[in-house]
Order: sequence, then C-alpha cells, then structure tokens
Amino acid sequence: MHNVTINNLLPGMFDTDRLKGTIEAAAKQQGISVEESRKRRVAMVPAGRLGTSEEFGQACAYLCSAQASYVTGQNFLIDGGAYPGTF
Repeated sequence: MHNVTINNLLPGMFDTDRLKGTIEAAAKQQGISVEESRKRRVAMVPAGRLGTSEEFGQACAYLCSAQASYVTGQNFLIDGGAYPGTF
C-alpha cells in the first residue's frame, strides 16, 4: 500500500439535527424550555458554543488533503475544549 493514512476525527458537540433532537428531548424530560436546555448544553463547552458543520467539514477536508499527507495515526479531537486533557 502507498499513500494510505489512518486518522480519526473525534467530534464533540456540533450543531446538528441530532443534537437539536436530544436537546428537545432533554427539555421535555426536565420540564424546561428548549432554549434553556440548549443554554445548559452549550455551557458544558469551554469554547462557549457548539461546533458548526462547516468546521467539521474543514477538519475532514484537511485530513484528506495533500497538506496532511504526512499525518497518520492521529486522533483529532474537535470538541471546543470539552475534553479535560493536559499539556
């Protein structure tokens, strides 16, 4: 094999239809508004916002690009700082 790389995108909370559905379900279960449920979910992200589909697509495009041809065996955590890792 030549020019094959294996990398992973590890997304956190992105503003998707699926997340909207889970936010709505949580609101119903907790007896709160959808807006309050969303606010609580966003508060869990240190970046203070949800990721966008464009950001996810750009990260994916980078890993598929010639510029990332030397990147292999990596896990790209794109979660707005939610993972409590240390450096």
